[in-house]
Amino acid sequence: MKRKNTGLAFIWGFLWFAFAIIQLLGCNASGQDGKHRKSADSVAIMTWNVEALFDDVEDGTEYAEYSESAGWTPEKYTGRLNVIAGAIGGMRQKPDIIALQEVESIRVVTDLAAALSAQGYGWSHFAVIPGMSLGVGLLSRFPLSDTKAHSVYIDGDFAPRPMLEARVCVPGTSVSGGTGDGLPFVLFVCHWKSKVGGDEATEPLRRASARIIQRRLKELQIEEPDTPVIVMGDLNENHNEFFIRSGSTISALLPDHPAAASLAETAGLTEDYIILSKEKPPLAQYFSSPCFYTPWENELLDGSYYYRNNWETIDHFLLNAALFSGNGWNYECFRVLSGPPFTNAAGHPNVYNPRTGNGLSDHLPIVLVLDYR
Repeated sequence: MKRKNTGLAFIWGFLWFAFAIIQLLGCNASGQDGKHRKSADSVAIMTWNVEALFDDVEDGTEYAEYSESAGWTPEKYTGRLNVIAGAIGGMRQKPDIIALQEVESIRVVTDLAAALSAQGYGWSHFAVIPGMSLGVGLLSRFPLSDTKAHSVYIDGDFAPRPMLEARVCVPGTSVSGGTGDGLPFVLFVCHWKSKVGGDEATEPLRRASARIIQRRLKELQIEEPDTPVIVMGDLNENHNEFFIRSGSTISALLPDHPAAASLAETAGLTEDYIILSKEKPPLAQYFSSPCFYTPWENELLDGSYYYRNNWETIDHFLLNAALFSGNGWNYECFRVLSGPPFTNAAGHPNVYNPRTGNGLSDHLPIVLVLDYR
């Protein structure tokens, strides 16, 4: 008879307990369990790269390990959906809005909404580049409107995924505190080009994605300067990418720092990047363009993706200054879901294995909470 490993059992039990405590002491958004929510004084938003969530219909664009010949079956697809839905449904503070990266089709989005039917995600959207394997999706308890998909094209090359833009209106909210159609905020759901092929070789496509965001921001600034804007998703760049590369490269995410500003000015570039600030509200000191607040490093120290024995901060919520005005929707808090079932016994992302059907994703979800004032 094998002796039970009580030490491992204790550690695993402790991890579950710690995660429960984190959930209790973390962001506190009221009314998160209500189905088909009519209004809210707070909104929880989750973004999650769910790692190659393919449906069960083979159309030729799947990764090799998700083909029928490799053993991918309808049962595995359904099982994976149910595990993901169970992880989300088991959250104490359930998200009102879920942004998904690496989903194959609108069917995946609607099937996940059905698996989470008790949570009332009555609105959804999906965008993909024709012929590409994976796209981005959005589930919401609140109405989505003005949805757009922005494709990225540069020097004869398409980025593998589009960016999805959507406006969210929460009924019963307005600047004056009265009722109406809802005070809106705008979301950009992104999955920027990965670094496969080399950091420098792939940087132009990430910068092209940042340029599209900047141009849309300028349009929104002219039309409705007080509208909150959130850029979120897997941007495949760390918040401190500029410093990781020794301050020698203009990356798609640049810090509000004199060295970064000097490098951009020397290169004559003004729109190829998003400027990040640790200040609340974000206000650029060294750039003339508007900047975004990043919670990374300022509030959290680890990351959401574990690569080559290091944590990376490539999953983001970037917030414009309107989310710190004290009127309407405002930033409340941010957290990484860094406990079971999203992590394994080592505390790293619980990577999905299509052969065994075990695991969730190689990324951890991150959650943002807004409150309404």
